[in-house]
Amino acid sequence: MTARLLAITAGLLVAAMILVDLIGARTSERDYISGLTRQLAEKGRLIAVEVAGGIDAANAAKCRAMAREADARLTIVGRDGRVLLDSQADAAHMENHGNREEIQAALRNRMGSGTRQSATTGVNYLYVAVPIPAGALRLAMPLSEVNQQVNSIRRRMLGLTVLAFLPAFLTAVFFARHLQRAVKQLAREHTELERLERIRKDFVINVSHELRTPLAAIQGYTETLLDGALEDRANNMRFLGIIRQNAERLANLTADLLTLSRIELGRQNLQMASCDLLRIVEEAFDTVRPMADKKRIRLAIQTGPGPMQAYCDSEAMYQVLVNLLDNALKYTPEGGSITVGAEPTAGGAIEVFVRDTGVGIPAEDVERLFERFYRVDKARSRELGGTGLGLAIVKHLVRAHGSDVRVESALGQGSTFFFTLPAGPPRTEPA
Repeated sequence: MTARLLAITAGLLVAAMILVDLIGARTSERDYISGLTRQLAEKGRLIAVEVAGGIDAANAAKCRAMAREADARLTIVGRDGRVLLDSQADAAHMENHGNREEIQAALRNRMGSGTRQSATTGVNYLYVAVPIPAGALRLAMPLSEVNQQVNSIRRRMLGLTVLAFLPAFLTAVFFARHLQRAVKQLAREHTELERLERIRKDFVINVSHELRTPLAAIQGYTETLLDGALEDRANNMRFLGIIRQNAERLANLTADLLTLSRIELGRQNLQMASCDLLRIVEEAFDTVRPMADKKRIRLAIQTGPGPMQAYCDSEAMYQVLVNLLDNALKYTPEGGSITVGAEPTAGGAIEVFVRDTGVGIPAEDVERLFERFYRVDKARSRELGGTGLGLAIVKHLVRAHGSDVRVESALGQGSTFFFTLPAGPPRTEPA
C-alpha cells in the first residue's frame, strides 16, 4: 500500500512539475517580454528628448552613448522610412524600414513593438519604437537575453517546485499539509511581485513628474521667445539661460537614471584593485571646487600619516564621493566646511566619512534619505539642480563593495555620512 501510494504521489509530482514548467515558461516569457517592452519604451522616450529638435553630430553621439548604457541597439527612422541613424550599422546601406510594424505604429504617433530576425545582423530582436518629431526612434534587444532570463526563471521555478513537493514524496501521509505550505509560498511570492509592481509604478510616476517640470519650462520660455521676446534685449539672454539650465537638468536626470538602472540590474562591472584613497578624494575635490569656492566653503582632508590604501573600484568610489560632496555643498551655508576622512578600523577595513557643517537632517527623514527621488527639502533641492537620485546611487555603489552607508545628523549642526571599504583583496584559503 505504501509503495503504491508513493508511486501515485511520484506520478502526481512529475505531472505537476511538467505542468508548472509548461505554464511557467509561457507566463514567464510573456511577462518578461511585456516588462522589457515597457522598459525599452521608457528608455526610448528618454533618448527621444535628445533629438526632439533634430539630429546632428553632437546629439547623435550622445544618443549612441545612451543606447550603449541601456544595452540596446538604437535606430532612428524618418517619416519616409529611411534609416537616419543606427548604433550598430551604417544607416546609408540599410533598407527602407517603413514596412516594419513597430515603425508604422510609431509613425502613427503610437508606441509599437514586435519580435523578428534583423535583416541587417541576422539576430532575433525584440523591437520597441516610439514617435519623435523626425519620425520614429526604435530600441532593440536580442531575444537571446530574453531566452536566458526565461530559462533562468524556469530553472528557479522547477527547483522551487521540487523543494516544495519533495517532503510530500518522502512522507505521502502528510501530502496535503506540504501542498498547503507550497500554496502559501506561492501566495507570498505573488505578494512580493505586487510590491515590486507598486515600486515600478511609483518610479514611473516620479520620473514623469521630474521630467514634466523642466520640459514645461523649456517649452514655455521657447514659446515666449518665438512670440517676440527674442528681440527683447533686457530678457532674451535670461530666458535662454533658463532654457539651458533646464536642458542640463534633463541631461543630468537621464544620466543618473541610466546609471542607477545599470547598477540595480547588476550591469555595473566593478574593476576592483588597491587604490590610493587620498588621490580619489583630491580628484573629487577638484570636481566640486568651483561650487565650493563660489560659496566660500572650505574643503579639507583628514587621514592618518602615510598612504591610505583601499580595495575598491576607483571610478565608482570617485562617483560616491562626488555625489556625497555635491549633496553636502547644497545644504552647507556660505563660509562652512566639508571634511572627507579615512581611518582604519579594528577589523582591518577602512572607514570613510564625509562631514559637513550644514543645516542637518530631521530624524524622521533619515530612514528614507537613500530612496530614489526622496528629498528632505523638495523646493530647495530642485532649485539647486538636484535630480533626487544621487544618494540612491551612493547606496547601491557602496553595497556593491560589500558595505552599507549610514548617516549621523543633528539639525543646525551638520551631517556625517559613513561607509567602509576593505583594505585589501579577500583572502583565499589554501586548497
